[in-house]
Amino acid sequence: MNLILYVLALLASFYLLAIICDRYFVFSLDKIAIRLKMNSDMAGATLMAVGSSAPELFVSFIALFKPGNEAMGAGTIVGSALFNILVIIGASAMVRKAFIAWQPVIRDIIFYSLSIILLIYSFWDGRITFFESIAFLALYIIYVLAVLKWRKILPYKDDEKDPLEELKEDTEKEIGEKSIFGRFLNGIHLVLDFIFPKQERYWLVFIMSIAFIAGLSWVLVESAVGISIILHIPAVIIGLTVLAAGTSIPDLMSSIIVARQGRGGMAISNAIGSNIFDILIGLGLPWLIVTVGGKIVPVATENLNSSIILLFATVIAVLGFLMAKKWHINKLAGFGLISIYIIYLLWNVFQVL
Repeated sequence: MNLILYVLALLASFYLLAIICDRYFVFSLDKIAIRLKMNSDMAGATLMAVGSSAPELFVSFIALFKPGNEAMGAGTIVGSALFNILVIIGASAMVRKAFIAWQPVIRDIIFYSLSIILLIYSFWDGRITFFESIAFLALYIIYVLAVLKWRKILPYKDDEKDPLEELKEDTEKEIGEKSIFGRFLNGIHLVLDFIFPKQERYWLVFIMSIAFIAGLSWVLVESAVGISIILHIPAVIIGLTVLAAGTSIPDLMSSIIVARQGRGGMAISNAIGSNIFDILIGLGLPWLIVTVGGKIVPVATENLNSSIILLFATVIAVLGFLMAKKWHINKLAGFGLISIYIIYLLWNVFQVL
């Protein structure tokens, strides 16, 4: 009975995450980006990354303040980083072929590499200090400023939303609502429309979307963990798949949505920007709160070398893929990136078995 409840909760979380990202989160993101005069890759690297990375931030906080789980936050963020780079960019490429402006990609990869280097430095002695926590937050502030000013340094064209895709989505929704199952789902949409504020209050819609994303991601992860325990799946596999992929579901949903609209640059900026946020804020902010009083945060360094190699490998792989394809992404490139992630998972599973 518990297994059935966990499965239902898992499926419900997946669906609600998709709906909230589609109907409210991306909508509010567009409105805020227009109000702040931000182009799509700016919004993807900052607003979308911050909102959809909320689950990783919550996991990191829980890990630090829950005895016996201190290493969970860093492990989840490393796993999510691999998922974001390989699966999210791969899935976005498979959804729709697109040309990616190289200028914002170079910007994000530079700061992603700096984030990893800072992580290496902080982990080197096995402990995190107050000033190291400050350095994480300071680098993120510099990154946000670079995002806002990057277009002046290296000019490039912005992604344009495809109106045909919007028309196609509206037609699909109208067809779906005619079926019995479609009417049931439409009832869920009406309930969510009642809960969420009016579209004019898009800042509040954005904040509520983040809250729902964080809550549903927690339910998603807890349900998946419950299923794995009942089915006697090893804990290490839970961390590599459920915690990493589960907390990255909002990123995946948001990126696929904007990729379908023809904004591939925004999808890639979201994936890499989320990794930068995860490392610099997802780890830096909880560490800062803990170390304010002079306390030292111990970190496990047993798997440091392999984690660093994997993180840098994802940077090299994505950059090499895009350069080889002359900054075009298509289904073949997406299949290649997702295949690399599957191979990585299988390698870890075989290591355990």
